[in-house]
Amino acid sequence: MKPLNHDVDHYLAKGCGRCSLGGTPECKVHFWTEELKLLRNLVLSCGLSEEVKWGMPCYTFQNNNVLIVSAFKDFCSINFFKGALLQDGKKLLEKQGDNTQGARIAKFTNTKKIVNHEATLKAYIFEAIEVEKAGLKVEYKKNPEPIPDELQEKFNGDPIFKGAFESLTPGRRRGYILHFSQPKQTKTRIDRIEKCIAKILNGKGLHDDYKSR
Repeated sequence: MKPLNHDVDHYLAKGCGRCSLGGTPECKVHFWTEELKLLRNLVLSCGLSEEVKWGMPCYTFQNNNVLIVSAFKDFCSINFFKGALLQDGKKLLEKQGDNTQGARIAKFTNTKKIVNHEATLKAYIFEAIEVEKAGLKVEYKKNPEPIPDELQEKFNGDPIFKGAFESLTPGRRRGYILHFSQPKQTKTRIDRIEKCIAKILNGKGLHDDYKSR
């Protein structure tokens, strides 16, 4: 088993720090502490290296991202970056949104399900490692609504944000894309994206009232 990363210990204790609930009992990480620990140990037993990226435990093979372990309000999960290339014989994986192309997510709401699917999850992880060894790539289709470069760069650097955006309804996605694309200056576009991150992570549309949990 690979050595533990103490930054992940901090994540389990305090949360990802992406919102104002970090370090409080209301942080989503605290809803799934035992499940997250179980997933962490399972992933490490497969030989992946443990890091923290985007505030969450990220597991890599030869510096290539393989999967993220994360917490949401209603479940915790393993998110495979190239899950679309996995066989998924047990049908554990699903898209996080209709527009999701490469990533696939396995959701858990209790430790029993994790234990029951331990062998399958390990097989998926080893298959994901083989995908990296083979240098396989996901072939992405063009989005019907042009995505501004600044938003695409944010997606490339933050897969959790990308997954949250892709989980929005088509109308909400389109509203954000039009809002982000409108300014001519790059700085203004980036500012608009940054101001909307919290809403998007909480599944809200541009004009929805945002209320903290």
